[in-house]
Amino acid sequence: MPCNKQKSIAILGSTGSIGVSTLEIVAAFPERYRVVSLSAGGNIKLLKEQIARFKPEVVAVADAAAAQRLREEMVNGGPSILSGPEGLTQCATHVDAEMVVSAIVGAAGLVPTMAAVRAGKDIALANKEILVAAGELFMDEVERQNVRLIPVDSEHSAIFQSLAGQRGQDVRRLILTASGGPFRNTTFADLQQVKPVDALAHPNWEMGQKITIDSATMMNKGLEVIEARWLFNLPAEQIAVHIHPQSIVHSLVEYCDGAMIAQLGVPDMKTPIAYALSWPERLPLEQNPLDLCRCGDLSFSTPDLERFPCLGLAYQALEVGGTCPAVMNAANEIAVAAFLQERISFLQIPAVIAQVMENHKAVSVTEITQVLAADSWGRQRAEHIITQGVVR
Repeated sequence: MPCNKQKSIAILGSTGSIGVSTLEIVAAFPERYRVVSLSAGGNIKLLKEQIARFKPEVVAVADAAAAQRLREEMVNGGPSILSGPEGLTQCATHVDAEMVVSAIVGAAGLVPTMAAVRAGKDIALANKEILVAAGELFMDEVERQNVRLIPVDSEHSAIFQSLAGQRGQDVRRLILTASGGPFRNTTFADLQQVKPVDALAHPNWEMGQKITIDSATMMNKGLEVIEARWLFNLPAEQIAVHIHPQSIVHSLVEYCDGAMIAQLGVPDMKTPIAYALSWPERLPLEQNPLDLCRCGDLSFSTPDLERFPCLGLAYQALEVGGTCPAVMNAANEIAVAAFLQERISFLQIPAVIAQVMENHKAVSVTEITQVLAADSWGRQRAEHIITQGVVR
């Protein structure tokens, strides 16, 4: 494919599943892309391999001690190695970066991604928590800086593609599809016995631990509803969720004349990542094509909000607005971590979130410091409820 110039990209969260897939695309199209900065959490071994292969100019890790060890291990020079939130922000605002792939899981991605927008960088957004916690603020800044924001989540990429060439005023509904996770047919009684190893066995997608647990509770879909509200500027009542176990239809747009446009494909994140990197072009990926004649029946159903209350909690947080979604998201991150540590049960995840939301008095958001304060409060409150053993 002809290309006159390489696009310079920064990747926040390079050792996670999205980051790894992004780098695989970069490696497949070296004439189109070069990496100028990378950030990672604790997987220093993989980060070292990425540095050796892609030769970024700047790298950031979470821990200062890990950064120092990495500097000492680098031979024959290497990138500038930074640490902490400031290092993350420097990666996101690298002077040469044209696009930032925001793939850090959780609210930790908010500050560096906002900094990237303010620096005029286009964003390939894989971090849904940014729009959950600070959707209105973030989208206002995107508009103010006139940068491109292209979704990477498979569902939002599907909607983005299904809206192409259509008039926004003709949209009746957005329909986000959900696999239903590993427990879509599990009885409520059996859900009480679920262990982390069970919840991490997603039937269709390969994802990090936190996102996989969110899929099992259906909080992932709740976060995506809030993300869709801000990405596509539609109210909650025009955003629906359908269970689609086959994960072939990635989402749909229903129009006022009853027509529906959907995007279909095999369940592989490389497709939406590549589309975000190359938009408005498409890359010739070496993927097995979707064979509709062999994939069998495609089924759809409504989600069971009694069995999976996290989805309802997300709609509730969106209705309350203000700082409530940030608090909900923070409580979910703490509750998921506690479940993975076997400190609480699977069914206590939504219980913790609900209690934190009940205890919170939401206020309108006008600046990012309010979002960060709400996030901190939500984490502390959730940890208190778990530590004190007062989950209802």
